[in-house]
Amino acid sequence: MPEPGTALVFSAHAADFVWRCGGAIALHSRMGYQVTVACLSFGERGESARLWKDGKALDQIKAIRRAEAEAAAEVLGVHRLECFDLGDYPLHLDREDKFRLVALIREVQPRFMLSHSQHDPYNTDHMQTTQVVLECRMVAQAWGHDPGQKVLGAPQLYLFEPHQTEQMGWKPDTFLDITPVWDQKRAAMEQMNGQAHLWEYYTRVAQQRANHFKRNSGGQSGGRDCRYAEGFQSIFPRTVDEL
Repeated sequence: MPEPGTALVFSAHAADFVWRCGGAIALHSRMGYQVTVACLSFGERGESARLWKDGKALDQIKAIRRAEAEAAAEVLGVHRLECFDLGDYPLHLDREDKFRLVALIREVQPRFMLSHSQHDPYNTDHMQTTQVVLECRMVAQAWGHDPGQKVLGAPQLYLFEPHQTEQMGWKPDTFLDITPVWDQKRAAMEQMNGQAHLWEYYTRVAQQRANHFKRNSGGQSGGRDCRYAEGFQSIFPRTVDEL
C-alpha cells in the first residue's frame, strides 16, 4: 500500500490552527493524510483575555489552553499535536528552537505545510512564525545540516487567512471546499472557550469564502455549490505538465 500523505501545520498560538485551517486539517485527515500540528505557544499571555479577567494564573491558563488545543485536535483528526511552549507576546525562537522545528519537518516529510501570513502588524507572533517556518524549510533542505537525516523536498507552503486581510498583504490563490467537514470544524472551534467570541466570526469567514469558491469554480455558468470554504495563499510556484 502507498504511504499515507503527510501535512504539517504551524500555529503560533493554541487556537490558530482551528480558526484558520481546521477545515483543511479535517478534510485531509478524512482523505487519509497524517496531519501534524506544531503549536509554538499556548497564547497564554495575548490570546486568553477572558481567562485573565476570570482571575486565572499563568500556569492555569496554559493548562486550559493546552487542553482546548488537544480536544480540538482530536475533533479534527489530527495525527499528532506537538506543543513547543515557547511563550507568546512576543514569540521568540533561538537557534536551538529552530533546529527542533527543522528536525520535525524532516521527520514528517510533509507534502505541504500551512502557516500564517507573512505580514501582520497587529500580531507579530504570526509573521514571526512564518519567517521561522521559511528559514526552517530552507535548513531542512540543506544536505550539510545534520548529515545522515533525510533532507526535505520542496513542499508548498500555504498561508492561511489572517484577520484584516487587506492590511496583511494576503491575497488568496486557492480556495478549499470544507463543506463536508464543516461540522467538525465548528465543533473544534467550540472547544476554544477562551476565545468564544470568534466562533461566529470564523463561521462568517467560511461562508464568505464559499461564495468565492463558487465564483471561481464556474460562477453563474455552473460553479460548484459550496457552503463553507477556506482560503490560502501559496508561496512557491507550482510545477505542471499542462495548464
